[in-house]
Amino acid sequence: MKEKILEKATDMFLTLGFKSVTMDDLANEMGISKKTIYTHFENKTKLVQECTFGLLNQINLGIDFICSSGKNPIEELYDIKKFVISQLKDEKSSPQYQLQKYYPKIFDNLGKKQYELMQECTVNNIKRGLELGIYRENLNVEFVSRIYISGVACIKDERFFPQGNFSSKELQDYFLEYHLRGIVTPKGRKILNDIINSIQD
Repeated sequence: MKEKILEKATDMFLTLGFKSVTMDDLANEMGISKKTIYTHFENKTKLVQECTFGLLNQINLGIDFICSSGKNPIEELYDIKKFVISQLKDEKSSPQYQLQKYYPKIFDNLGKKQYELMQECTVNNIKRGLELGIYRENLNVEFVSRIYISGVACIKDERFFPQGNFSSKELQDYFLEYHLRGIVTPKGRKILNDIINSIQD
């Protein structure tokens, strides 16, 4: 039952927003009593915490699987982007913003954990790109990885990118292309252009 509650709550939080969904909404949607939910979760904050960290772990497992598939680093980043968007349901309700505003402690802890996971993945991606000659050899790996991670976080910030101006998918597409065009070699640029053209076809 606990897993079912987590699954339904995560789905509702991502679709409708962390603030918008009440415990009553969740109970009604599942056809159970609020008491059943409180048996497994002390309060809504605990539920939000378990949902967000559960989702992060799920996304991390998926990214690990993509990274182990042996694709070139440019394809890898596009596969990761596609996978993350599918997991976050395009963030139509701006859950990141609601999480930051109403659950700042959870948001901060989640951000730290996300940074740790992304740092290793991003550094490995850059190093492999250098080895394959598709990223420029004069890159400072530490700098580029940190700029990329901070950019991923920044495009989700409503202060800089209000929800009405861009969709989540558009922002991720623009940002990933922007990142890659700054670090690829001519060999890498050809791979990048082929991927972009295949997406547009």
